[in-house]
Amino acid sequence: MKLLSTAIGAAAVPGALAWGGFGHISVAYVASNFVSPTTTSYLQSLLRNDTGDYLAGIATWADSIRYTKWGRFTSDFHFIDSKDDPPRYCGVDFERDCKKDRGCVVSALSNYTSRMLDEDGLPARERADAAKFVVHFVGDIHQPLHAEDVARGGNGIPVLFDGRRFNLHHVWDTSIPEKLVTGGGRGVGRKPYPAAKRWADELTREINEGKYASERIDWLRSANLSDPIATAMAWAAESNAYVCTTVLPEGPDAIRDQELGSDYYEAAAPVVEVQVARAGYRLAAWLDLIVTSLRTESASEDL
Repeated sequence: MKLLSTAIGAAAVPGALAWGGFGHISVAYVASNFVSPTTTSYLQSLLRNDTGDYLAGIATWADSIRYTKWGRFTSDFHFIDSKDDPPRYCGVDFERDCKKDRGCVVSALSNYTSRMLDEDGLPARERADAAKFVVHFVGDIHQPLHAEDVARGGNGIPVLFDGRRFNLHHVWDTSIPEKLVTGGGRGVGRKPYPAAKRWADELTREINEGKYASERIDWLRSANLSDPIATAMAWAAESNAYVCTTVLPEGPDAIRDQELGSDYYEAAAPVVEVQVARAGYRLAAWLDLIVTSLRTESASEDL
């Protein structure tokens, strides 16, 4: 896999974004609510941003650079194309589904985690870019259609949502999460940060003391810094399973050109909510593991 060797500015560009910018920013705010003070301090210094938006502000950077001439090599890093057959069979296989020549979100998360940990071999600017990728890819891997190959992850399935024509991937990226938070209408518009922060704070309460409180320990059972491939594969498999149960419960042909803003939305919205909550909580834990490893290694070298 090609390694990042230079810092690239995040020019905003058009294109489909996993979870949309709003979803990625929400995941980052959830993570910001759970990381340890040590992790916060470390990342604020690395990212050169001492505000509360230090993760949210870089959450969509990886989507911005993928459309640049330089960053085109990262395009395949945002998904893993499961060659399964929903709804008859869902499942992800690393050897089968991760492109050996170009990589996938699983190998990319592993790679950029390693680069964050390489304080001796990489300058701060490259480790900062690696952190931006990690923040983004943890979000990507929790979107079910980023762990599915059917119709290019749903991009090739035209549908309607509240009377407007989109593709299925866009509906899961943007339409469902924005309707979930705003109740419909025009979505979050060009200022997603306030709405994302409010949603993240609501999800944080649900994780701490609400409907997700009893589940949150289980969410972290697969997190193992010594085996990031296995960790990412566990998360990808969990996302992919929703393709059979919720995304394409009757197959791709049954959903083509159908209105998804009513009954389909009611079934899909809870999945979107829990996946964003899981992504943020797991991202916080993953960043804590990275920073703890760095600080432990640094302390041992000082002895």
